[in-house]
Formats: sequence, C-alpha cells, structure tokens
Amino acid sequence: MIDVDALEQGVLSQDRASVARAITLVESSAAAHRPWAVELLRRLHPHTGKAKRLGITGVPGAGKSTLLEALGMHYLDAGERVAVLAIDPSSQKSGGSILGDKTRMQRLSVEPRAFIRPSPSGGMLGGIALRTRDAMRVLDAAGFDRLIVETVGVGQSETLVASLVDTCVWIVIPNAGDELQGIKRGIAELAEVIVVNKCDGERIEAAMRAQAELQAAMHHFPPMDAGWRPRVITTSALSNDLEESGLLRLTESIEAHRDRMIEAGELEPRRASQEVAAMWRTVEQAAWLALRSRPGVMALGTELEAKVRAGELSATVAAEAILAQGR
Repeated sequence: MIDVDALEQGVLSQDRASVARAITLVESSAAAHRPWAVELLRRLHPHTGKAKRLGITGVPGAGKSTLLEALGMHYLDAGERVAVLAIDPSSQKSGGSILGDKTRMQRLSVEPRAFIRPSPSGGMLGGIALRTRDAMRVLDAAGFDRLIVETVGVGQSETLVASLVDTCVWIVIPNAGDELQGIKRGIAELAEVIVVNKCDGERIEAAMRAQAELQAAMHHFPPMDAGWRPRVITTSALSNDLEESGLLRLTESIEAHRDRMIEAGELEPRRASQEVAAMWRTVEQAAWLALRSRPGVMALGTELEAKVRAGELSATVAAEAILAQGR
C-alpha cells in the first residue's frame, strides 16, 4: 500500500526524500504501481507548468555534463532551484544506470537547491526514459524553477528530447564529425541553440570553423517556431569567466529563445502539442504491453520471427497475425 497523500504533501512541501520516492513511483515499470502513480500525477497536475524546461543533447564525450554543471551553478547563483534528469544508458544485465551522473557533476550534486536524478533509459530509442515526462511533472510540482534533461546522446532518436522541453541545446565538438552527422539525423532542425564545445587550446581554430559551417548550414533550414533562427555559439570549460567560457552567451541564447516564444504566444501551444503527443505515445506503449501479455502472443511472435527471418513470411503479414491475437 502506497501512501499517496503523504507523497503528495511531501512533494508540494519540497521534501527531497518525498520527491525521490515520488519519482521512483512514477518511473516504476511494475503494473501494480501504476494506479498509485497515476493518482499522484493527477493530484500534482494543478501545481505544474511553472518550471522552465531545457534539454541538453550531444554525442558522448562532447562535455555535456561539464557544461550542464556550469549551467546549473549559474542558475543557482541567479536564485533558481535546479533539477537535472540525466538519462543514462541502461545496463543490459541489471537494467540500471551505468554512467552515474552524480559522480560527473560533483559540485552541483551537493547543492541543497539542486536535485540530480540519474535514470536508466530502459533501452528506449534515443535514451529517453519511459517515464521522463512524469518525473518532470513531479519536479515541477516540487517547485524547481529549472528542469534540465540530459540525454544519452546516442542513436538516431535522441531528437525525442525536443518533445519534452521548451528549448533544446545540441552540443558538438570540433573535428569530431558530429556536426554533419547531427544535420543528417535531423537534430539541427530541432535544436534552438547549437554549442561548439571545447573551444580552447589547439582546437580554437577548428571550433571557429565548425561554428561558421553550422551557421551557414542553418540558413538552409526554414525558421523555427516564432521565426527563431538557431544560434551557434562556442564554449570552453577551461575558463571560469562567464564571458570567456561562452556560458554567458549560452544562457542569453536560451533566455532569448524562451522570450521569443512567449512574445509570439507559441510557448503554451508548443507545450500543449507535446502533451497530446505524449498521450498517444503512452496509449501506444500500453497497448503494446497489453498485447504482449495476452496468452500465446509471445509464443506466436517467436514462431513468426523465425518465418520472417527465413523469408517465408513478410513482416506485414506476420504483424497482422500478431495483431489478430489482440482483437
């Protein structure tokens, strides 16, 4: 028996232990926990919608966690409460997180007004955890001013982060080839701010070249919502100075995008569209889980897989046979 009343009051009173337990509940994949999670989310919903939502994505090694920690500390200095959902790859053996983002953001993790939650991706495409949006709702209701989602940064579906946030920041590094790859995968079409990180030492020239190439490439894309054109900036973690590091330009760009969306009256419609899309994704996931739980479906699936691999059946015919089991 889960005490939803206590969890609700704990979250609204900003009790860290209650917030952690609430996130554990809404992230749980156990069917028995889902009714309690849904009830908690229903109660917390009127207290959500105030937090600013920021997404950070990019390939491994691009310096996402270092830059995110600098961002988090900047927002704390500005008087905000900051929550980070760092989506880790899932261990294939345990299903748990394997990167341990708290160990990579040591300063931010000890701040009383910051909350870092490493979460396993659960093997989902793009590294976006199944219940990330629900965890964000809990943190929003708990009064955090800034919600930051850091993605794994692997796979072609990392663009899913854009469906969760108000502003998406894509981080690349000079001479890594991820600038072009990002454009091919469509990430650049969704990122409102593009950061060429590690612009220091021998990489300065390469970083400036990458910035120029990305800026030129952005002109081939149509304007985004509210007529926004993605900004391309350079950053470096070697300097603690806001101006020299590029952190000031980054925070200004993030706020400029949010201000443009608000002025154009497009922030709330964007969030509403994201919620509708999330509703249907949840329905699709639940329908798939319900179908798998039907007697004989998994055995039939194994049998049909073998026939598809052998070329005896087409994928469409096999899929229809499975779907027929659920009708």
